[in-house]
Amino acid sequence: MPLYCCGSKSDEDAHPIPNRPVEISKDSKYQSKKPAVPSKSPLEHQHQHQHQPFHTNPADLSTAEEKRRVFDPDTTGASFSGPSTGIMSDRTWAPPPGPPPSHQPNPAATHSYAPPPGPPPGYQNQLPLDNPPPYHNWEEAVPDTALFPPPPVGGYLDSNTGNASTEDADLAHNFCDNNPLWNPCKPSPAVYDCVQSSDIRPVKPPRYTGELDVVGRGRWKGRTGDYNKDCLLLTGLPIYFAAEDSPLLTERTKIVYFEVKFVGQHGGREDDESGFSIGFAAQPYPSFRSPGWERGSVGVFSDDGCRFVNDTWGGREFTTRFKIGETIGLGMKFSLPDEEELQKFQVPGQSPRLAVEIFLTRNGEQTGSWDLHEEVDEEAGDVEGLEGNFDLYGALGLFGGVEFEVCFDPAGWKWMPPAV
Repeated sequence: MPLYCCGSKSDEDAHPIPNRPVEISKDSKYQSKKPAVPSKSPLEHQHQHQHQPFHTNPADLSTAEEKRRVFDPDTTGASFSGPSTGIMSDRTWAPPPGPPPSHQPNPAATHSYAPPPGPPPGYQNQLPLDNPPPYHNWEEAVPDTALFPPPPVGGYLDSNTGNASTEDADLAHNFCDNNPLWNPCKPSPAVYDCVQSSDIRPVKPPRYTGELDVVGRGRWKGRTGDYNKDCLLLTGLPIYFAAEDSPLLTERTKIVYFEVKFVGQHGGREDDESGFSIGFAAQPYPSFRSPGWERGSVGVFSDDGCRFVNDTWGGREFTTRFKIGETIGLGMKFSLPDEEELQKFQVPGQSPRLAVEIFLTRNGEQTGSWDLHEEVDEEAGDVEGLEGNFDLYGALGLFGGVEFEVCFDPAGWKWMPPAV
């Protein structure tokens, strides 16, 4: 059915846009400037109009504009939504006031509640006065550490001033392993009187080089050569006889003691300092080892002041190094054990252990001592031969060039022994 384009506005068709376009003759003055485009479906066209909320009243359009609206569906609605596109771009729109009609505010977000009165269940402001907390007396649980025995004495792995060769140490160990300590024997009265009168002479070892003289009863004077190897001067007779002097036999305290004057020192061994060690040893003992290095011996060294008891390592700190011109004395005091110690050895075939104290003097003044049976590390050597059940000899270890004087005569001592 042909469309009458020139009809009046009252005759305008109110029905939806047709599904296919209507062609206009070429000679029509209302020919569209764009080629005809197939119209969208009614559903799409209806959806497009739903997204165009603002429309101009068709009665206000001219005939040409109305035709363009009908026959040119691709033209955006914005072009016909008002008198002018430029006017539309300048207009702004504010959001509608208030929430959507379906919005319901959350009562929990608009109301505040006060906390419940009082504390939570089970809460108490303070503990009952009739049930105080238990009191822990830590002073009773932890005993006074002053009553504890002293800790084990630690030692050094080596000396800071000089050390013997490993070869000498191995030879000495083999010597001691193959030569057990001599059993004590009862001396003859002549031998015992000789010792008591201080008529004591030295035994010169093979490695000793230099001068050695006996200058009086119980007095020696010597000077070793430069770079003298380690060697040991021992007394020819024991100065402690276990079969005569033991307090278990005499019930008296026994003290053995002698002094050495450090006159001078000269050529040491390579990088080691020369010096001496003063001590005691049980026989047999290797003549190329200082006292304190092997079993059955004790010694204190001049170069570092360390003490050694059957210790082939570095000894234990004891005193300061000796000075040239000083007179150094070393003694051992053997005493009866106390009652507690006696009860420990009430076993048939065993004898109680004597109390043994070792002390050092410098220029006649006692400067230090230690208990032979002190607590020591497990690696430390034992004290076999020094507990008063073996004979003991005076010992002077020498290394490098040293000048010295030895005195076993109490009349020449700077230290005055106590009356026993």
